[in-house]
Amino acid sequence: MTQALKLLRIYTDEAAYYGDHKLYAAIATRARDAHLAGATVLRAMVGFGRSSHVHRRHILENEQSVVIEIVDTEDRLRAFVETLAPLPEIGLITLAAVEVLRMQGQGAGDER
Repeated sequence: MTQALKLLRIYTDEAAYYGDHKLYAAIATRARDAHLAGATVLRAMVGFGRSSHVHRRHILENEQSVVIEIVDTEDRLRAFVETLAPLPEIGLITLAAVEVLRMQGQGAGDER
């Protein structure tokens, strides 16, 4: 039986920190520690949000937008988002239905 999976996207800035670690790395580590199916961090070429401030790669600056994508079951993703409440500078968080065509290794939601 195939489980319904969702895609969680977390938007933030590359320059955002949580303690001594980049925020995106802290989130990816938390996702791994939560035994989610997997996480990918993507750096945007150009991006802007509510402030309309355009983030782009520049030789002297490192302020690109970053998207963290995680696929797993809805319950597990919603529980994970709750653990992110103490983290500052997280922007938009979205959850969308996704059709997984192929997944190697352990499936989402499997006991680990």
